Amino acid sequence: MPIETLRIMLGWCSVINLGLLIWWFLGTTVLHNLVYKIHSKFYKISVEKFDEIHYFGTTFFRAAVFFLNIVPYVALTIMKG
Repeated sequence: MPIETLRIMLGWCSVINLGLLIWWFLGTTVLHNLVYKIHSKFYKISVEKFDEIHYFGTTFFRAAVFFLNIVPYVALTIMKG
């Protein structure tokens, strides 16, 4: 795969993943009660545990997007010069 194609792919992956992260964040903040109500029907968890799970999940996802998409994209952009 040519480097330019890889760079473009990583750029789009970053955009899509950041969109998913924003969607997740808005879903668990703006629609917190609705999302908790749906999840609590399937799993017996407290609000505190629900918040903890989603806080950890968004933090892990954000770090993964940064290190696996954005950093390689920037490195390939720098290499392109």
